[in-house]
Amino acid sequence: MKYRFVSIFFILLVGVNTASVNAQNNWDFGSWNTLNLNYHLNKNLSVLMTQEARFKSNLSQLNLFYTNIGVEYRSNEYFRNALVYRHIDKYINEDNRFSFRHRIMWDMTVRYPINEKLTVSYRHRLQIENRNIYSSSKGYLAEVYSRNKFTIKYNLSDRISTDVSAEFRYQLHDPRNLESESTWHRNRFMAGINYQASDALEWGAYYLLQKEFNVSLRENLSIIGLELNVDMNRLLKSVRPREEDFYLE
Repeated sequence: MKYRFVSIFFILLVGVNTASVNAQNNWDFGSWNTLNLNYHLNKNLSVLMTQEARFKSNLSQLNLFYTNIGVEYRSNEYFRNALVYRHIDKYINEDNRFSFRHRIMWDMTVRYPINEKLTVSYRHRLQIENRNIYSSSKGYLAEVYSRNKFTIKYNLSDRISTDVSAEFRYQLHDPRNLESESTWHRNRFMAGINYQASDALEWGAYYLLQKEFNVSLRENLSIIGLELNVDMNRLLKSVRPREEDFYLE
């Protein structure tokens, strides 16, 4: 029964949003490929690092690279805060160059397990970004967004889980897109599956749809994503040589 429920939910989510996006002409198919590293300093504090590469134009062209470096503090099993810096190298077709961007993100997450199988969570992200600081007259003017993400995760087994999420972005201020000032202008819907390959490694795959509105140049995306999540503490523990390995027979 649980597998049937999840399958139907995925089909409805993907089907409805695909139909909505395909009804428009300005949509693109792309790929996001992500490596997440997590190192626990203690039971409450962790260091985070992410590297991601994105492709667009039906997978034919590089869109951007980004690197995240940050820290996360877990107050308890329900609440966590993260402060993350992101460096972005975005390829600009018109100029045949990369645009360098700097972003600060403050994530506040509430996570609540309904039971041992089902977990719901909400994440609010306050995002501040500058771009082309040294090459643009508006480079020092910050873009500010509020992003709200709701997620439902269901454990199918000890190693396999599924999740669906919806994210809604609100523009607080952007000097380059004043027509979207103080409006909701983008949403994302995602359905994914995760496989715990070992204590240290988890693989994930997902399908994501992004739709924009209240903007002059809409960018609607249909994305296939791949993720690898690495728990560095467990990985280092698994490869640490045993004491007897230092002695020759």
